[in-house]
Parts: sequence; C-alpha cells; structure tokens
Amino acid sequence: MKTFARRAEDVLIVGAGMAGLTAATELAGAGRRVLLLDKGRAVGGRLASRRIGEATFDHGAQFITARVPRFAAAIERWQRSGVVGEWCRGFAGHVDGHPRWRGTPTMTSVAQHLAHGLDVILEKQVVALCRSLDRWRVQTNTGESFSARAVVLTPPVPQSLAIIEAGGVVLHPEARASLASIEYERCLAVMAVLDAPSRLPAPGGLAPVHGPIAWIADNQKKGGSAVPAVTIHAGHAFSLEHWEGDRGQSGRQLLDAAAEWLGAHVTTFQVHGWRYSKPVRSGERPCVIANRSPLLVLAGDAFSEPRVEGAALSGWAAAEAILSNPA
Repeated sequence: MKTFARRAEDVLIVGAGMAGLTAATELAGAGRRVLLLDKGRAVGGRLASRRIGEATFDHGAQFITARVPRFAAAIERWQRSGVVGEWCRGFAGHVDGHPRWRGTPTMTSVAQHLAHGLDVILEKQVVALCRSLDRWRVQTNTGESFSARAVVLTPPVPQSLAIIEAGGVVLHPEARASLASIEYERCLAVMAVLDAPSRLPAPGGLAPVHGPIAWIADNQKKGGSAVPAVTIHAGHAFSLEHWEGDRGQSGRQLLDAAAEWLGAHVTTFQVHGWRYSKPVRSGERPCVIANRSPLLVLAGDAFSEPRVEGAALSGWAAAEAILSNPA
C-alpha cells in the first residue's frame, strides 16, 4: 500500500471527541502545532446527533453537567456563544436544582464549536503507532503516515491499546495490565420518529428503574427536533445480550418496552450500537503518560469521570502533561 507523508506536527491527537478537542484547544492556545485525526464523519465522538427526515436525535450523550469550577466556566462561555442552553434541573418531577445543559440545537454543536479553527482530518482511522527515533509516527487504514513529537490517544482504551500494539510499541507490563483491565458498558440506542407527541412528562427525559431501558428522551420536548423524535438507550445487560443479534428485532423489543411513554405510532426507527458507551470504573489519574520520550499520553472519560465533564478534564490534563514536558 502506498504511503503518503505530511508535515511533522508538534502534537498529534487521535480522536476528536470531547477529550481530544479540549486537549487540542489548550495546546493550540499555547502555540503548539496540533493535528487531530478522527475515523468518524463528524467531530464529537459520543456527542453525537443524527437526522432521520425532519427528526433530529441526540443518540449519544444526552446532556452535560458541571461539578468543578473550570468546566462550569467553560459551559458559561459556550452558553454565551449560543451552543449550549439549560435543559432542566431534574427529571420526572424530581427537581434537584442541578442544571443539565443541552447542546443547541444538538449535542454535536458543542463539538463543532470547539473544533472551529483547529486542524482536523476526518474519516482517517489510525491503525498503528510506531516509534521513529525521537518522534512518533501513526499510520492510517488508507496508508497515510503522520509524524509528531507527542501523541495523545483518546479512543476507548481497548482501541488505543490495539493501535499501540499494532506498531510494536511495548508498554511497561504493570501499565499494560492496568489499561487492559478497563471495561466499558455497551448500549443499543434506538432513534424513533413518532407521528404525534410522546407521553414523556416535561422536560422530556426519564431513566426507568426497571426493565431493559436505561434512558428515554423526547428530542422535540428537549428542544432539538422539529418533530416528535424519541431516543431510547438500552441498559448494559440487554445491550450485551442482544449485541450480535438482529438490530431491527432488538429495536422493536425496546420500543415495545417503551410503549407506555410513547403513546404514538412509530413511523420509522434506526438502531445504533455504542460498543464503548461508558467506562465501568474511572482511573485514579485524569490521564496516563504511557511513554515519556517521545511523549505518549492516553486520555478520555475512562481516566476521569464517566461524563462529558470527565472527558474534558482528562483532555486538559493531557495537554498540561505535554506542556510541562521538558522535551
């Protein structure tokens, strides 16, 4: 396969989700030349939105919360820029006073805002990371090669480990074992278009206590869809059991389970599978330095908290690790 070369970067970031974007923004602001590569057709990762006809769905992360001042300040900036708005302060009548923020008009809007002005190349899947003297070289599935003095890997940890090992990079056994022990929940997500408003109570989100459904939301009541459009997230047990099965059949089972909240006819639906929906546990450090010379950092919500905020904090920590590195 022919290999194409590109200029060398200061930092190469794999993954343009929240962790990758916050790391890139911080590094670019410090004057580093940064390139992001992402295998998807759009930035955002699990800040994902999709259209089906006139319906619009947030089918990944459903809202954003803030617990630390730095991230709360970021949300204030995004609010002033018009890419987030307060959705509610609780669901199903349980108001706790803690703001839940939604992307405006969709969750992807936040990622698009962060990506503005950054050097991002989409639909480039990184398959291997190789050491080349004092630099890293990554290879894509299209045969292209990119070089950088430092690399930040933000995909789910099993995918990052596969990239590392494909290039023959050997990690310290203890670090390798710790990373390999990180597990994720799976999630089957149903996006259903309705012919009438759903029965979901305001503000349009609910986490059932029993049954196969972990979350159900009405994107129209949330404010992102022009027509009734419901997102259903299956719990890990159901998703794992039905992962290899027929997605249409699994979707219909979940729609049947959601019947009492739908109250309308489903005109069409699609099912998306999140293999790495949420880390089962979070690490003790917000990022992991896997190699110091040249610098290799792993970041993402698996190293902080399993929330959008956790991914952002991990990205910032990865950037700080690079900026504080004497190399």
